[in-house]
Amino acid sequence: MNGVLAQVEAGVSELAAGPLWTLSDAEITDEVRRVHVTIQALSGRFLTLIGAADSRDIPHNAGATGTANWLSYLLAMRYRDAQAWTKLAGMLPAVPVVEAALADGRVTVDQARVIAKTVHDLPSGVGELGKAKAAEVLTKLATDDRLLPEMLERHQRQILETVAPEIAEDKLRKDLERAERSAYDRRDFTLIPHGEGEYRIRGVLDAEAAAIVRTALDPLSGPRKPAPTAAAAIDDCGDAACGDASRGRRAGAGGMDADRECIHAGRGADAVDGDRAEVRALPGEPDLRSAGARRADALVEVCQRIMNAGELPDNGGEKPHLTITLPWDALRAKVGAGLLDTGDLVTLETVRRLACDAMIIPAVLGGDGQVLDVGRARRLIDRPLRRALVLRDKGCAFPGCERPPQWCHGHHIRSWADGGGTCLANSVLLCGFHHREIHHGHWEVRIRPDGFPEFLPPAFVDPLRRAVRNTLHRRC
Repeated sequence: MNGVLAQVEAGVSELAAGPLWTLSDAEITDEVRRVHVTIQALSGRFLTLIGAADSRDIPHNAGATGTANWLSYLLAMRYRDAQAWTKLAGMLPAVPVVEAALADGRVTVDQARVIAKTVHDLPSGVGELGKAKAAEVLTKLATDDRLLPEMLERHQRQILETVAPEIAEDKLRKDLERAERSAYDRRDFTLIPHGEGEYRIRGVLDAEAAAIVRTALDPLSGPRKPAPTAAAAIDDCGDAACGDASRGRRAGAGGMDADRECIHAGRGADAVDGDRAEVRALPGEPDLRSAGARRADALVEVCQRIMNAGELPDNGGEKPHLTITLPWDALRAKVGAGLLDTGDLVTLETVRRLACDAMIIPAVLGGDGQVLDVGRARRLIDRPLRRALVLRDKGCAFPGCERPPQWCHGHHIRSWADGGGTCLANSVLLCGFHHREIHHGHWEVRIRPDGFPEFLPPAFVDPLRRAVRNTLHRRC
């Protein structure tokens, strides 16, 4: 064998010294394949040598603590790699069909490792014949179908079903029961403070709980339809613009056909405002939120929807209580910060937005900050008013939004902090997304003379700031 090995070494040296520039592209491709096959075949020989060394106690006689330790020292090999070679060398004799395929270079070392481990891990009830059949099936998949090692790993359950279906069914049941118990016992949900004004979510759910959560979040986590960002002026029913909209079946925000009905109902109310005319909202920017951001928003929205439905216990199902512990002038001037009951600071913009649809407990503070008097909750958009808002707005009133009323907040058009009253004429339904948009200050909302809300876009959207309204919840 020494002579054969010397010939291999000489051949490898000659091959390594050969120039590549003389080879064509096809020859390089062919040599890559053949060299790789040769490497696998030599690896097969390497494994049999390791097995022989282990069986003869050569590592022990050399003073090594084990075969892996011996390999690591002898070949300057990483110990974990030496362990992997030693383990495969120990399993390979039990699957001679794989050993032969590796010696021929028909399977790779990684494929052989997966096949040998899969056969080794089969239940003892399969028997030697069952294991031999499993090795043959997997080797055939590796050689004929050229399956990658990770694809072979996915056939572990199918192999067991092929060689011993009754054992496979029982094993699958036990594995699932064990996995379900483990996941249920380890279930966890934690909100972890992560810097100023930010929390991280960490948790574990079992498959059933995850399916329930995913089913609840999926309908809410899809990309939103573009919100209107521009408006086109529409003259009264007799002019050409209306005729064009009717004849051309122009679609408004959300795809509503303008030809179905005249879009100028309520035109008489417009006349009171002089030159202001009805407008049709045009599609705007797409939803640029990441998939993770959409799922986070959906989680918050599910919780908000349950709160709005009043289905939580009284202790947790009420609207948020905000105790304003900053000077009244600061709230009106939109300076400073608010303090949540969790101890977190939030901007005044967030305080004012939450105040639109939350119980407000006014707190009168002394100069040194002590609480002198705390009044009762008294500024809530209560259920009768909310029912009236639902009847009027039928959902988020922002143009182009289809969100239903269950997902909407009650918003004070003129802030309660600025002296606005809690009444239908000063309220509008807005989903969480558009509620934040309004509080950013770019869009404005007002009530038309006919009692319905309309929105004024910012100048960078429409330089003329022509009013636009939601036409999806009703015909206008």
